[in-house]
Amino acid sequence: MTASLPIYSGATRARALFAAAFLILGAIAFAFPARAETGAENFVRMNVQRGLTILNNHNLPDAQRRAQFRDFLTSLTDIRRIALFTLGSARRTATPQETEQFVNAFREYAVAVYESRLSAYSGQTLKVTGATERQPGDDIITTVLVDPHATNQGEPIEVDFRVESDNGHYVVIDASIAGVWLALEERDQFTAFLQENHDSVAALVSHLDGLTRRLRSGGPSTPAR
Repeated sequence: MTASLPIYSGATRARALFAAAFLILGAIAFAFPARAETGAENFVRMNVQRGLTILNNHNLPDAQRRAQFRDFLTSLTDIRRIALFTLGSARRTATPQETEQFVNAFREYAVAVYESRLSAYSGQTLKVTGATERQPGDDIITTVLVDPHATNQGEPIEVDFRVESDNGHYVVIDASIAGVWLALEERDQFTAFLQENHDSVAALVSHLDGLTRRLRSGGPSTPAR
């Protein structure tokens, strides 16, 4: 499940979108469509229920619940693939060691972002409304985000998931909120950071590590440039 991914001033919107697209996986309500679901639709709906169970299990110590959610998230989304995509052209010049350091830093940062946004999406429901096949094994699953407690129900927010499959194995590789594809947004943010920091992947890794520590300590997630 994949899910986007937001590293300096002006990136709050991108980070919130990236976190939202995957965090809401843990707050989905079952939908009962009149037609038969595709395999990708069923994958999104059923696996999200696993996330819901984890997030609502307050009998678990925080550390154990966090570990379970981390395992859930990394099983649903291809974090490594997303990380390498967001690294953009810098991947061609990064050393193998730098690439692995970035992937690890991105993974921890992404999980920390998702965790930090959990309370913001409490009570939200996500209804699967359809699927569009881009090509065999590559589907866009369309959903809408609804707040069942809102007194003024406006237009529901559309949240789409790009799901790839290989012999029945499904994985989320990107997500979109209101038409903004989040991995693309992340790549733009990282590219901008690298351009301002002499294309140093090590600097980006260090920056992501710092953001992860801030998020997990409850501090601000967007430092000044």
